[in-house]
Amino acid sequence: MQTEPNPGLFKRNAPIAGEADAIERAKKGDPDAFARLYALHKRRVYTLCLRMLGNVSEAEDMTQEAFLHLFRKLDSFRGESAFSTWLHRLTVNLVLMHLRKKGLQLVSLEETINPSEEDAPKRDFGARDTQLSGSVDRVTLERAVAMLPPGYRMVFVLHDVEGFEHNEIATMLECSTGNSKSQLHKARLRLRELLRDPQNLQPENRLMEASR
Repeated sequence: MQTEPNPGLFKRNAPIAGEADAIERAKKGDPDAFARLYALHKRRVYTLCLRMLGNVSEAEDMTQEAFLHLFRKLDSFRGESAFSTWLHRLTVNLVLMHLRKKGLQLVSLEETINPSEEDAPKRDFGARDTQLSGSVDRVTLERAVAMLPPGYRMVFVLHDVEGFEHNEIATMLECSTGNSKSQLHKARLRLRELLRDPQNLQPENRLMEASR
């Protein structure tokens, strides 16, 4: 079971009409309105942080950081995209900044493909993988994703879960589009291996895999 972050300062005291109303009132400094936004989006923001970081404690800290950052940046939201989309992009950028400050390499420079492979038929690494969508229960898939090496996990979450395009991922991770595609391809292959045998997802095996 996932541990949700402590709401702390974001306790609700009064009902809010809806998300749009909460956004406008929060921009004016209404703490109850901001608490409503927190209640609406905390689970998805926390889940995104956990998927990207693979660590409960860090995910909790980054969730709090994301909402503190939201509080400071809310005036910049202009409604040009869905609020959830805007908040998720803000969260992704914060997590990536956090990882860079720790000096972690976000993708492996070894995972590249040459132009001939990229243009080859039936090798579109950017297409959705039907073998990994709808055929595995969510909890099992989440466990397998958590066991992926950080670079694989990052690209898989950004592309297959959050829906970013490879050119966007390449910009965010400061790598080539081909590198992003290759990371995704390798991640899917590793996931298939993990899901093929349920023993791979046992706690002791998960610790061994995560340490690689």
